[in-house]
Amino acid sequence: MRFRSVGYTPLMLMAQTCALLGFACYAVVLTTLQEEWHLSNLESGLIASAFFFGYMLAVPLATAITDRVDARKIYLIGGLSATFGLLGMSLLAFNFWTALFFMAINGAGLAGTYMPGLKILSDRIQSGELTRHIAFYTAFFGIGTGFSYLCSGWILSGLGWHYVFGIIALGPFTAFLIVLLLIPPLQHEKWKRSIQIRLHDIFPVEKWKLVLQDKKASGFIFGYTAHSLELFASRSWLVAFFVFCAAVSGEPFLLGATTLAGVINFFGVPASILGNEIALRIGRQKWVCIVMLSSAVLGIALACSTGQSWWLIVALAVGHAIFIMADSATLTAGLVISAKENIKGAAMGLHSLMGFGGGMLGPAIFGFVLDISGSRSSQAAWVWAYVAIVIWGVLFVLYERRNGWVGKTAQ
Repeated sequence: MRFRSVGYTPLMLMAQTCALLGFACYAVVLTTLQEEWHLSNLESGLIASAFFFGYMLAVPLATAITDRVDARKIYLIGGLSATFGLLGMSLLAFNFWTALFFMAINGAGLAGTYMPGLKILSDRIQSGELTRHIAFYTAFFGIGTGFSYLCSGWILSGLGWHYVFGIIALGPFTAFLIVLLLIPPLQHEKWKRSIQIRLHDIFPVEKWKLVLQDKKASGFIFGYTAHSLELFASRSWLVAFFVFCAAVSGEPFLLGATTLAGVINFFGVPASILGNEIALRIGRQKWVCIVMLSSAVLGIALACSTGQSWWLIVALAVGHAIFIMADSATLTAGLVISAKENIKGAAMGLHSLMGFGGGMLGPAIFGFVLDISGSRSSQAAWVWAYVAIVIWGVLFVLYERRNGWVGKTAQ
């Protein structure tokens, strides 16, 4: 039984990698669509934000309902939804408004796979250190998004942006097949109930209140919100930033912008796993504060590096990516360990809802600041845009240190 339960982890890591292949499609084609559809930076950022808006709409139901039914059922629905959203972008999207709709469908599909996938693991792993399985699961977010950048960039250069979304749609469909065919349903009696959609399943406000009353758990949730705002804004605009840097310096980069973005994302995988191990030794809350402050410094340094040599820009981008992800597993594992068993699904739902709420705001904030401070052609505008997304982590650290969260001992 122990071998079988541990064996679910690599299957879910494979499924998550496939499910996330659609994550960076839009970031890769952002500048292409901006020129073809004559979009402002704010509109471009809003399309990226629509992905996270769809996630936010779906995640309360997709996660809270896993307290009553097997999360596997939710995962299957999510995989098909993401597939439909990507196919819609490929075949039907032709302007700002249609892109908003299909990107939201794609985001809703991710909501049905990401945290429910984590719940699939936590329901089936009966022995060992659960937080390490969680660390690997959250770290593989970086592998999935890294491959998303790489594959999308290769397809874009060879076939065009329509094919990016169409071919990548095979990713979440493969995730659907992995879970359908290789992850057996739970046999316990409580998982045999049919899914009944009720308002308090979509918005379990009473359970959320209980979660927020726990100051330690709520600290991890608010920290994840600030973390996600910076992370997803950076990932949405990183390719465009590299294109700008290459134009300003006049010096060609060693690799293409999309390939660089993909490779840089892979550095987040060991950073998240090792970050969790460090947190286990020095304390989760202390580690989160160290990481967020370091990430803010590196993010601003990266923005200021435009016009410098490509190796310096890439080195700073790698450092920023490492420190953005170094507390990702720590924040999620801390919430899972802190939340009480009877409200764990609702807690994970709120955690994901707040986190991707930050993800929804981040790209739009970045694009808005670019517009009001000089647009994509201004070096100062990029600096202000990066300041606008890293400042939230700094404010979180200052508030939580004053609130005493850092001094709370993790269970």
